[in-house]
Amino acid sequence: MSTISNGSNGTGGVGYLEFERPLAKIEKHIEEIEVLQSVNGRDDSATIRKMRAELLAARRKLYSRLTAWETVQVARHPKRPLAPEYLGMMVRDFCELHGDRNFRDDRAIIAGFGRIGPHKCMFIGHNKGKDTKERLENCFGMAHPEGYRKALAKMRLAEKFGVPVVCLIDTAGAYPGIGAEERGIAYAIAVNLMEMSRLRVPVVCVVIGEGGSGGALGIGVGDRVAMLEHAYYSVISPEGCAAILWKSAEHAQTAASALKFTSKDLRRLKLIDEVIKEPLGGAHRDPEATAKSVETYIVDTLRELKRIRVETLVKRRYNRIRQLGSFFTQEEAPAPAKPRAKSAPVVARRLARSAGVAPMAVGVEA
Repeated sequence: MSTISNGSNGTGGVGYLEFERPLAKIEKHIEEIEVLQSVNGRDDSATIRKMRAELLAARRKLYSRLTAWETVQVARHPKRPLAPEYLGMMVRDFCELHGDRNFRDDRAIIAGFGRIGPHKCMFIGHNKGKDTKERLENCFGMAHPEGYRKALAKMRLAEKFGVPVVCLIDTAGAYPGIGAEERGIAYAIAVNLMEMSRLRVPVVCVVIGEGGSGGALGIGVGDRVAMLEHAYYSVISPEGCAAILWKSAEHAQTAASALKFTSKDLRRLKLIDEVIKEPLGGAHRDPEATAKSVETYIVDTLRELKRIRVETLVKRRYNRIRQLGSFFTQEEAPAPAKPRAKSAPVVARRLARSAGVAPMAVGVEA
């Protein structure tokens, strides 16, 4: 993914994505007029207002029809807020917990207790890292087996104290290295799927950026699953799908379209429960407003789930998982079968018996 920069660009140095080049040109023109206005003393405020209205209309039109690949670019924007930032904006008294009590503390997973609204919760999320050093330490948010064991240990701790679990998903997938395979990454994810399905506390999951493969599913089993408007949630990354099907990552755009992993697609397929709106232009344009929307969803959902008995909650979660991906097709009802005509020997045999005559007397086998 590439971004283009036009200085301050009026957005706090956020930068534009490749498909946003027309917007960058308009905003650069606005900045040039503002500079000339300050130098020449001319009043160009009417022109500036008109161009800002054009910029807003162009951005609204562009983001109303994003392709799947453009959605992936927005979800991967380098300035898009990460789980630690959401926790800082939404959660009070956050206390981070470390380690899996087995191997090490995987920094790709962040976990800890905190308060959101009136609720005490266990928060678990992927942490990609903000700068190059942190991203390398965190493997760009791709967790190892110890990361998923760490997450499960904290979930069980939350269950012990009757505290709901909130998961913030943002990863391209689980770490694919040899060490992760040697320590059982697939098994660790499978155990999490099983254990999360029967946790006796409410579980809410929100996809805040990338939701890729088993890496996302490892903390993605919940009573409610929502995702931000410009996030994606998929069984595989578009590059991975292209590499398998077309033997080249160059077909990632085609794969992205075929995977149907945008929020609109998944909501229509009933694979998620809610789509959380983002500010116009993506979450990175206004992280505070995005965090407020996510907080509102989590608080309202937890209030609803806490009213449900634990046994009912677990049963509904199980049934929800069983129904994922199911669909039915409406077909015409088959025509009623016509009664089969009875053969002559059968009819003769029945007539002979009703008349009290032996079947052999009328040439019919008994």
